[in-house]
Amino acid sequence: MILDAYLQDSETEALISDAALAKAMLEVEAALARVQARADIIPAQAGDRIAEAADGLVVDLPALKQGTIQDGVPIIALLGQLRAAVGSEHGGFVHWGATSQDIVDTAMVLLLRRVMALFSARLDNLIRAWAALAGRHRDTITLARTRSQQAVPTTFGLKAAGWLAPLLRHRQRLQSLSATTLALQFGGAGGTLAALGGQGHAVVQALAAELELTSPPMPWHNQRDGVIEFANWLALLSGSLGKTAGDVLLLAQSEVGELSIRGAGGSSAMPQKANPVLAEALVALARHNAGLIGALHQAAPHLAERDGAAWTLEWLTLPQMVRTTGASLQHTLQMATHLQVNDACMADNVAAAKGMPLAEAAVYALARHMAKATAQDLVKSACLDAAAGQNLFSVLEHRTDAPIDWPALRNPGNYLGATRHFIDAVLRQVPPDLAG
Repeated sequence: MILDAYLQDSETEALISDAALAKAMLEVEAALARVQARADIIPAQAGDRIAEAADGLVVDLPALKQGTIQDGVPIIALLGQLRAAVGSEHGGFVHWGATSQDIVDTAMVLLLRRVMALFSARLDNLIRAWAALAGRHRDTITLARTRSQQAVPTTFGLKAAGWLAPLLRHRQRLQSLSATTLALQFGGAGGTLAALGGQGHAVVQALAAELELTSPPMPWHNQRDGVIEFANWLALLSGSLGKTAGDVLLLAQSEVGELSIRGAGGSSAMPQKANPVLAEALVALARHNAGLIGALHQAAPHLAERDGAAWTLEWLTLPQMVRTTGASLQHTLQMATHLQVNDACMADNVAAAKGMPLAEAAVYALARHMAKATAQDLVKSACLDAAAGQNLFSVLEHRTDAPIDWPALRNPGNYLGATRHFIDAVLRQVPPDLAG
């Protein structure tokens, strides 16, 4: 659709396209034939011919779509094309002992492995960008905002570290997902591999090794937790990227002006506008994945040994979550490249607050000379008067004779707490090769 064109990612789409799935299914069939030929389950000549035909087959994708409409799975139509390419002498040995779900699920895993590699590279690039931003703005004072109101002084470096920290955790999660998500699915008609006699387990191990996948303790065709765990990761990642984009949206508002995105979108009516469309897209994509993950969890109750409804629900949901996350990563990288930090505007906004973000600092300074409740009441009363346009500390100085170092208390740089420690702690977690 034209309306969602800017929410797409062609590189991710190519990895999970119909052509990519067909190629992956043929890859599984070829590997199965090679493994079974080496084990003397099928003739060696049949294994060679099947592998050769699978590697060279140009798939008729419209016929696969029509076959899916008829049979509910694409593999039956694909097997017809593959057996025709293999020839009558060896065509009967194609797909020996396998079932449709074995091939489709394992092909999906192969696609997800390629998706993981792409997303991992993009995630690393984004970690580099936010790590550099956090380090560069370690001492850039700005305002923390809670519940959309100015709160206390902070640094923009800490904000950037807050964007970075979850990405480091997502990176670790992705690395640990390999054992559960990148596992071979091969169980035959009902998960017993009875058609292979006593050689079923050996074929599983050999096929997993051939495809460089994990060999599971048993077929997982009706155990979808690995698939859902990966989808959870997609939703978590896009959610974190959406949070960052939400911060950019708030800080890029005309009244705030602390951030801007070069090359932002225009308006058909208002020439002055530079709409932060990348950030808006990221928030939308995060919310989209948040909705989709609930739908995918509906596939967890996969009934008995094969549940066509639950399996179909995955096909409806998981590819879209992959597309959404791919676009989220791509858009965030583009946003990071074009992000402009307006240090001067941050300083102006701090100054324009007339000391109000340091109200908490004033309470704790006064609490050394009076009861904290008394200090709280004094500062709260002063804030009401300061809201009329006076500086909070000018009001306070006339209301108490407590021996306070007012010039030091006015300096927001003196009320940053453990900001530097937190930034350094996050940056220490960045792998050396990503630290720039």
